[in-house]
Amino acid sequence: MTALIRFVLAILASPFKSKSGLEAENAALRQQLVVLRRKVKGRPRLTNSDRWFFVQLYRWFPSILDVLAIIRPETLVRWHRAGFRRYWRSKSRRQGGRPQVQTELRALIRQMSIENPLWGAPRIHGELLKLGFEVSQSSVAKYMATRRGPPSQGRRAFLANHAAHIAAMDLFVVPTIGFVSDVLNPPVIIERRGR
Repeated sequence: MTALIRFVLAILASPFKSKSGLEAENAALRQQLVVLRRKVKGRPRLTNSDRWFFVQLYRWFPSILDVLAIIRPETLVRWHRAGFRRYWRSKSRRQGGRPQVQTELRALIRQMSIENPLWGAPRIHGELLKLGFEVSQSSVAKYMATRRGPPSQGRRAFLANHAAHIAAMDLFVVPTIGFVSDVLNPPVIIERRGR
């Protein structure tokens, strides 16, 4: 963080420095990089504050990708994107919401719905309000016991049970003898008899 503040102050002071002074400072920084490369074997270890410094520098001056020596430009862009993802992930985290319904209240709702099968969610909600429980009607409906009726018969069973009572009807076209504009549409009814 202090490195970033020093950098910002140096940027603000740079218009007041002479061009030769800036060139000298630039040469000194480049020499430091050369020494750092000689001194460190393998990869240099960067701290999170170093990463943050380079990401902020990239945000303000995207052209620094051309002069980076310690890290590759792809790495800097990857850090920047990862920070952006972390930022929006923290922003989109749930901040609260509706409090959970207590276990005892859930059991009471379930018991009331089982013992009173004709009561729906509005009635149970009203009874709970009379008893002093603050709960919404949608939560009551969510925790009510589900009732299942007998399974309905399938198509095959329906046809087997009612085949004797089913009749099919359709119309078909019968042209007249003269084939002139007269066309008859008699109905045809088919009934199944017996089994």
